[in-house]
Amino acid sequence: MTQLEAKEIIRQEKLKRYNWYNEQLQRENEVGIRVDGDQWVVYVTDERASVVTGSISKFNNESDALENFIKRLRTEKLLF
Repeated sequence: MTQLEAKEIIRQEKLKRYNWYNEQLQRENEVGIRVDGDQWVVYVTDERASVVTGSISKFNNESDALENFIKRLRTEKLLF
C-alpha cells in the first residue's frame, strides 16, 4: 500500500481519529503512524493521549505499516 492509496481509503471510508506522520500533537483515542529511524511505527493512544503500552507495532517497510494503520483505523471507526 502507498500513502496515496491509504489517503484515498481514509477519504472514501470517512475514517477519523488518526495522526498522519505526526502532523499534529497526539490526541486522545487515535491511531498514529510515524517514522522512527529506519522503521515505521503504528500505535494507538488512550483517553489521556498517551501511547497505549503494547499497542506499538514496528515495520521494516511502509506498505505493511500502512496496511496495519488502515486496519486499526477501521476498528477505531467501529468503536467510536
